[in-house]
Amino acid sequence: MGSKINGFAKKMANQLKSKEFREYLMSTHFWGPVANWGIPLAAIADFKKDPKFISGKMTVALCLYSAMFMRFAWKVQPRNMLLFACHFTNEGAQLVQLTRFVQFNYFEKKDVQS
Repeated sequence: MGSKINGFAKKMANQLKSKEFREYLMSTHFWGPVANWGIPLAAIADFKKDPKFISGKMTVALCLYSAMFMRFAWKVQPRNMLLFACHFTNEGAQLVQLTRFVQFNYFEKKDVQS
């Protein structure tokens, strides 16, 4: 069992040292998705914040944006799974925010009596 793990570790180390991997790290195929991770991370960080600050229009726009870019990431050759994962995560986070928005504005909001 130990020799299999050693063989796998050597193979991974060689892969990480390869010219192809270094070229990948210097490409927009890598840095574009890395830069995009700010969007889902911000949405996840906002889960604990008051839902009165959520913009319904922006949340819907971000849901559509992530759905389109998930498709793009899947269709582009070679497939960009890092970009796909980013937008998959963002889609889920934005759907959580949209649910919070709808619950706050349409189900939980109490009418103010004058």
